Amino acid sequence: MRALALISGGLDSILAARLILDQGVDVLGVSFQSPFFTAEGGRASAQEMGIDLAAIDLSEDLLEVIAAPKHGFGKHMNPCIDCHALMVRRAGERMEALGASFVVTGEVVGQRPKSQMRFGLEAVERESGLEGLLLRPLSAKLLAPTIPEREGWVDRERLLGLHGRTRKPQLELARKYGITKYLSPAGGCLLTDENFARALSDLRAHGQMSVPEIRLLSVGRQFRLSDRAKLSVGRNHAENEALFELKPEGGLFVKALDCKGPVGVLSAGANEEDLKLAAAIVSRYADTPAGEPVRVQLWEEGGEPREVEVVPLPPRAVRELKV
Repeated sequence: MRALALISGGLDSILAARLILDQGVDVLGVSFQSPFFTAEGGRASAQEMGIDLAAIDLSEDLLEVIAAPKHGFGKHMNPCIDCHALMVRRAGERMEALGASFVVTGEVVGQRPKSQMRFGLEAVERESGLEGLLLRPLSAKLLAPTIPEREGWVDRERLLGLHGRTRKPQLELARKYGITKYLSPAGGCLLTDENFARALSDLRAHGQMSVPEIRLLSVGRQFRLSDRAKLSVGRNHAENEALFELKPEGGLFVKALDCKGPVGVLSAGANEEDLKLAAAIVSRYADTPAGEPVRVQLWEEGGEPREVEVVPLPPRAVRELKV
């Protein structure tokens, strides 16, 4: 018997997989990646457990979910029910090809205020198309028996009935198994971060959601210049270097000349007014005397650079444009 376990690198997903491994079931892992989270935690956990893991990119599918989540958002821009359903559905699509008979997750009844309440768990199972084949070992005794339990593929009595937000039972199990490395319960999804969610909401409102533009949101300061244009400005050397790697196609680099200062990335589609405003913002953070003209260069990789002279934007005006 073989199961496919969703492994994020968090303690719950690790314990769920271990409980099934303990019953002699062969477990394969699956983890997911997107601009909002990585599969690295899942990879590390799977390696420590000695199981194979496949990483699936959800980027494009998740953008569609965020554009119009059926079950809405959580506290910020996190469409957790829809996202979990998408993950389980993708795992189900891989299940048969990998020779697995059911899917395992680390969800716990009542642990999250929306996605892991009973209605959320039921929605995930229903909309994933895996009715009866989605096993949640940590809370199985509180839920209806699944096909793996009814058919005797796993012993229901050796599963758990955890409920709520307390972590004590999980921590005791971790000590039993000798598990010391796992992600924090908060996860690592940028959609739950207030500042990132605000910047993503701005992109969504202006119809500019794309994977390259979203990747920019996690680097530097973000500014909304117009309905057409957005600017990202590095805060330190590491972010400046990252911006050189992340510039979307058609975007422009912005950098003050003759002085130390940050790199900016201006989105594609900017007009002349946007260009000058971007130059004025970037020069505001450069090492130049206040109120004096600054030469700023704008260029696209492989293209001819352009130079403009601007007066740095006053701090208050800069703050008003910050997302």
